[in-house]
Amino acid sequence: MSLPAALPASRAEAQTADPLQISWEVRNRFRLFREERDFMLHVEAGRGRNVLTSEQILAAQSDGRGWARNTVGRLCIDVSGRVSEPCTRDNVKESYLTPIDHPVTVRLAGQVPVGATCAWTVDDGDGPTTSTFDCAEPVNMRVRYGRTTVVSADVASAEGTQRVATEIAVRDILIAGLGDSIASGEGNPDRPIALSDEGFCFRYYLSAATSQYYRPSRAGYKGGRACEAPDLLQVWQRQSAYWFNAACHRSLYSYQTRAALQLAVQYPHIAVTYLPLACTGATIADGLFGSQRARDCPPSKSNAACKGTVNGQLAELREALAAAQRRQPERRLDLVLLSIGANDIYFSGLVADVIVDYPTERVLFRRGGVMATVDDARSVLVQDLPRGFAKLREALRPLVGDLSRVVYTSYANPTLTESGGPCPGGRAGFEIHPSFNAEPRRLATVSAFVQNEFLPQLKSIALCQDGIICRNPQADRMTFVDAHQAAFAGHGFCARAQTDPEFDRACFAGNGESFSSDIVVAASQPMVCGRSPSEYRAYLPRARWVRDANDSYFAAMTYPQGLPSNMQPTDIHDATWGVLSAVYGGAVHPSAEGHAVMADAAVPAAAAVLQLDAGVGEVTSQPMAPIEVR
Repeated sequence: MSLPAALPASRAEAQTADPLQISWEVRNRFRLFREERDFMLHVEAGRGRNVLTSEQILAAQSDGRGWARNTVGRLCIDVSGRVSEPCTRDNVKESYLTPIDHPVTVRLAGQVPVGATCAWTVDDGDGPTTSTFDCAEPVNMRVRYGRTTVVSADVASAEGTQRVATEIAVRDILIAGLGDSIASGEGNPDRPIALSDEGFCFRYYLSAATSQYYRPSRAGYKGGRACEAPDLLQVWQRQSAYWFNAACHRSLYSYQTRAALQLAVQYPHIAVTYLPLACTGATIADGLFGSQRARDCPPSKSNAACKGTVNGQLAELREALAAAQRRQPERRLDLVLLSIGANDIYFSGLVADVIVDYPTERVLFRRGGVMATVDDARSVLVQDLPRGFAKLREALRPLVGDLSRVVYTSYANPTLTESGGPCPGGRAGFEIHPSFNAEPRRLATVSAFVQNEFLPQLKSIALCQDGIICRNPQADRMTFVDAHQAAFAGHGFCARAQTDPEFDRACFAGNGESFSSDIVVAASQPMVCGRSPSEYRAYLPRARWVRDANDSYFAAMTYPQGLPSNMQPTDIHDATWGVLSAVYGGAVHPSAEGHAVMADAAVPAAAAVLQLDAGVGEVTSQPMAPIEVR
């Protein structure tokens, strides 16, 4: 950089060491959030940190109640999954899928002279506008999307005047999230269930007879808690956990949402438009291509009937892209985040086979199609799953173009100890239901199948390797993410530590005897420890990054309504509900910490695909050669 001959030495030294320049960033650049305060919460927590550390900081700030409990009411997507068009963000109406401009903040950085004033000129091609402010003050403006805006500042001080300039071009990245319960965030409701100090009666099968047991009730429920006092499901559902989409159990804690959000946190010159479509229970056939049953259907304010089904994710994505391209023909899908395949090989059935231990329940659930064996899963894994992925590739190609823009994030083995072997099993963490027991032999068999067959096969399918036949192996490869898998060892559902929340250590017994078996006592105090269940905090850090069945009940306690007719319970105390309420809220699914670890693995892969690190860094302006203003 050349300096005027008459420039004082002290000023020349200052400019050489820390030259004036214009820096800028997009405000509230995760566009799912309506209000900037929600985005800034993550900017502050994530400054120089990974997603896991950020999540742990936010968990502590919320006393384990979770940061999403407030944010969930301020999104550009409603509870039915519909995009709000337009969406009012920070008091400005914007088209969510097709923005025409973005809010940015511009600052003068470097060695700013004390008391200097800046005459700012902004030109987006329609003619310049000029305004003057103290140079220490940031300037907020909106810049046109799809255009380059030239911003310059004439900096006037006692030392003279010089000009600096930069070009601003916001890159708005459209990301879609597709997949199953791991993709949707199952197990992590945005507002966890509130539990009562009192017990609620469930029936269960004991040989040929039906018996009863009590577990914590829902706070606010005023109906009958005894098994002899049935009540309407609609009354019970008014105290449900809250998800930003209940039908699919979509959660803001999902790794897909956290990864998209982290891209916005890390890269200040982009905006992220995120379309979450993943749905718990989805398979390739029923969920991605076809419709599927809704998981949850809480009462609406309008008392509208529960639809009971959810549209296929690919159809939803096509419809959203078509609507966007009608308004902006050049609008393209930049990235797909994907996790799918576990339900295709009956993973939830494998879990049921491991933990349901009473013979009567095992017979009933096998007849109902709820349980599966490793042999069942292996048959699908070898034959059907590769064919399903081939069909999926052909459907994704016209939507995203290059299939490397599909970032497939694999699953983690939820059973591994620090040594790499499976959890030892037992009732601890699963005694929420009398018939549950993680039977060691069945657990070891399923763990070995997941580790040695399922996860390697998924990698081969995504990357078209190891004998997986793809039409064009080079063009058909997805971007594959599995860096998180090693990190999960030692953080499976059986992990316990002295750093776990005090309630967990006091009330979730290692011997699997956490709940009173005396139904008279349990009706008023179900916990053996004598503590209030409301003390449980779903989002405090734990050694386990995988929800066990106790966690699932205490965080979500789901009464799933998307069930086959032969599995529909007769009333809210039904024995079927007793089993399903303990597992359908996310047992053996990642916690918020687990999802954060998955996001930390997915973010670098997504950034590489999008080439976000290929350009200049955080400061994109350089000073023009100083000029004298006469």
